[in-house]
Amino acid sequence: MSTIIIYTILTLSMIGILSAIILYFVAQKFKVYEDPRIDRVEATLPGANCGGCGYAGCRAFADVCVSRGELANLFCPVGGNDCMSSVAGILGIETTKQDPKVAVVRCNGTCEYRPKTNIYDGTMSCAIASSLYAGDTGCQYGCLGCGDCEVSCEFDALHMNPLTGLPEIDDEKCIACGACVKACPKTLIEMRKKAPKDRKIYVSCRNMDKGAVARKSCSVACIGCGLCQKECKYDAITIASNLAFIDSDKCKLCRKCVSVCPTNAIIELNFPPRKIVAAEIKPETSEN
Repeated sequence: MSTIIIYTILTLSMIGILSAIILYFVAQKFKVYEDPRIDRVEATLPGANCGGCGYAGCRAFADVCVSRGELANLFCPVGGNDCMSSVAGILGIETTKQDPKVAVVRCNGTCEYRPKTNIYDGTMSCAIASSLYAGDTGCQYGCLGCGDCEVSCEFDALHMNPLTGLPEIDDEKCIACGACVKACPKTLIEMRKKAPKDRKIYVSCRNMDKGAVARKSCSVACIGCGLCQKECKYDAITIASNLAFIDSDKCKLCRKCVSVCPTNAIIELNFPPRKIVAAEIKPETSEN
């Protein structure tokens, strides 16, 4: 009986040793070399895993940075320029600084300006509502107000205003990850260059209907009249599909376009109050 036990132990031991040898050679044959710099780059990144860089998490972004050997068109919006400078130092290459960006909502169609024509009675999801019908107002391009963008934001930078029914963005918390941009089925949210003192000028409208139709559905809709384009001296404004667009890279924040817009579709934020020019008052003349 004892002999059988000894033989069993020896047999199992030999099988174990043989399996270990086979596994060792298989591991050596198929092992994948991983550049140790990937760990260093990943440690430098903020670890938000938000996908704002365009890749599935910080590890994937670090892998791409190392494998490419250059940082052209690669940027971490959470870490910003300081983070990318650290990554460049690890890889021994140069990087180009990028202007910080912030999300803006291109819809100003509150209930005051864009009255509801029907009531949506379904799942509170912009994606679902958009696939079912054009919306609960006369503007098929406006915000649906279900809050998909708010749910997508992991940085508490975006909230739905219960009074206006529109999303509002906190510039201090927004890190331009782009999650809200992807979440909006109406493509109402876009990334724009962050100007000094968080000043912004943009067309808060995406309605591409002709002027009369757009104005009928929303009183602050862009009607594509072109007055802003004519007023701009910096070629920052273009008109396409009955809709004006202001290029944040070219805009000098002069605010002249805001003054000439007949529908107040152009928004100016975080500017000091405009100076009010006193009208000349003619002195009253008494009749003798």
